[in-house]
Amino acid sequence: MTVYLVGAGPGDPRLVTRRGAELLGRADVVLHDRLVDPDLLALAPPDATIVDVGKEPGRPRRQEEINALLVEHGRSADVVVRLKGGDPFVFGRGGEEAAALRAAGVPFEVVPGVTAAFGVPAYAGVPVTHRGLASSVTVVTGRVGEAGTGAVDWEALARARGTLVILMGMEHRQEIAARLVAGGRPSDTHVLVVQDGTTGAQRVERTTLDGLHAVTLGAPATIVVGEVAGLELDWFHAGPLAGTTVVVTRAASRAGRLASLLRDAGARVVCLPVVETAEPDDDGTALRKAVHRMAEFSWVVFTSAVAVERSLSTLDDVRALAGVRIGVVGPATADALAAWHLRADVVGEPASAEGLVSSMPAPGGERRPVLYPRAAEARPTVTAGLRAKGWEVDDVVAYRTVPATASLRPPLLDAAAEADVVTFTSPSTVGAYLEVMGGRRVPPLVVCIGPVTADAAREAGLSVAVEADDRSARGLVQAVSDAVAHH
Repeated sequence: MTVYLVGAGPGDPRLVTRRGAELLGRADVVLHDRLVDPDLLALAPPDATIVDVGKEPGRPRRQEEINALLVEHGRSADVVVRLKGGDPFVFGRGGEEAAALRAAGVPFEVVPGVTAAFGVPAYAGVPVTHRGLASSVTVVTGRVGEAGTGAVDWEALARARGTLVILMGMEHRQEIAARLVAGGRPSDTHVLVVQDGTTGAQRVERTTLDGLHAVTLGAPATIVVGEVAGLELDWFHAGPLAGTTVVVTRAASRAGRLASLLRDAGARVVCLPVVETAEPDDDGTALRKAVHRMAEFSWVVFTSAVAVERSLSTLDDVRALAGVRIGVVGPATADALAAWHLRADVVGEPASAEGLVSSMPAPGGERRPVLYPRAAEARPTVTAGLRAKGWEVDDVVAYRTVPATASLRPPLLDAAAEADVVTFTSPSTVGAYLEVMGGRRVPPLVVCIGPVTADAAREAGLSVAVEADDRSARGLVQAVSDAVAHH
């Protein structure tokens, strides 16, 4: 039984350490701060207990209460993760929690994280130390007040050389600047202010101590004072989806690339896997039998990456495909095939079931049948279309797509309800999404892959902003960008 004090980093969920992600993946209990990205909570097992211990205006949470919860769970669960923004030991009160655990005899481990004090300036192109400009850095909170009350001695800091990084200082920025100037810092000292640092919503303003009061950025913000704040080594560009929150509804096993590309475009991503892949009703017996007589088929056609994975992982030897031609529904499925070092002979144009059928040749003198491993809920388009062309088709259920509700916790659902865009990649994701969301708000922009999914969304009462003709992850990201640009 151990409590792990884990740093979540300054905002971007990809900045969590490998150790932190590993512990989240096997946590029994997670106690998290208010500003922790929901994607990190999604790393926890479906049966993990998630406890929001965030402190926010109007809903105070005493540190003693949090300490007591840590001790309570630490005595009853094997792996307890206390997930804290930034680094647990940099203004995260991690030391108080560690002390409480030690006093109670509960084992604990500290997993450091990227603190906003260093990570946020780095994303804004400002190193906190730089040869010739600053050889030291001081990190403080933006507290003001009389000396002896725990407030910062700003006048003393003004006399010290080096960089000053101020966390949680926007409320008192005018007084802080005035006291630094009164203590000897020049009024034209460079100042950098960064709101929502390291995320797609990052906003940056550069000013001086004299102009700090006029900065209009809000919290959470990081303030950097010193000569280094005048450096502009910009490298982070938020992209066309900066400040946009996008919900990804596809199965967790298929969401990784799409989520990554959306983040690269600047979006905040809420992964809400409303469906998952399950074994067919016969536990895959029919698929195994069909695959083991692969040499009897002239073609095998795939309409999804899941079908590729399910079928080829059943093969004992990929050389069994020698002499068998392969058709795929579109580029994304072709990419899944390429991962097995196989090249499609036919790629549907357009990328749809209808496009695959029209792109397939007629049998001619070929008498061997076509193998079609499919989802249980697949439309009859491919089977009926190929048979109409003269092919004999061995239609085999390779998997089922079923609703996935075990890991859809309230924090994820609430984050999805506040999003700007929701994406759907299949008709099954539409129905499952609406079911799990209940009466919660649906994001104003609905983006779908292909006309079939778009029709399902419309039939469910949703207004579709954009249909992505390109069914790849990159194509869907472009469709989301188009929707945001035009709406």
